[in-house]
Amino acid sequence: MNNWAIVVAGGAGVRMGTAVPKQFLLLAGRPVLMHSVEAFWRWDEGIRIVVVLPQEHIVYWRELCGKYGFAVPHEVAAGGGTRFESVRNGLRGVEGDGLAGIHDGVRPLILPETIDRLYREARIHGSAIPVIPPKDSIRWEDEAGNHVIDRTHVKLIQTPQVFELNKLRQAYVQPYDSSFTDDATVWEKAGYPVHLAEGQETNIKITTKEDLGIAEYLASGIKGFATLS
Repeated sequence: MNNWAIVVAGGAGVRMGTAVPKQFLLLAGRPVLMHSVEAFWRWDEGIRIVVVLPQEHIVYWRELCGKYGFAVPHEVAAGGGTRFESVRNGLRGVEGDGLAGIHDGVRPLILPETIDRLYREARIHGSAIPVIPPKDSIRWEDEAGNHVIDRTHVKLIQTPQVFELNKLRQAYVQPYDSSFTDDATVWEKAGYPVHLAEGQETNIKITTKEDLGIAEYLASGIKGFATLS
């Protein structure tokens, strides 16, 4: 069975407040996106990887790969105006059957053992969505006021989200819907069940400067994190 990874990196760095998009900021001496891509290769050197970038960032990415000697084999696809369009564009370069994991380019701390668990469970269930439980109390607020929610029934969603490839292609034939918040919602609307799998507490998404600082701290505890290219 073929394994694919589609790494989506379409951020513009607005919330980060930087001129350089967050996926290109340095973490442990290399751009964030390189760590995210490399994690899949460390798990399976035979995996085929597609990196989805805004058209205007593709040349810059290639320059960075040369500058940092980044040799992990991958293809590049141009993204679209929404994440949905970007993933659909990335899927156009994915051939055959098998499994495809769709990952945020700004989740650089994903571990190979987490990736392995998700792909194994997706082979059994058709999909595997990594989740972690919330640690804080949760309240629902609307125009009527607010009330506490039982957090035992709430899950926080991560990536990579792994799917059976042929069904995933069918899911992305659908027209865009504003309810599509991630790939699992696209899959679910196509009529396929979503299987929840154990996520990874340290698999944080880098959105703000504070997140980058936390990622630097966490990366310092991962043996060989910056030297595996």
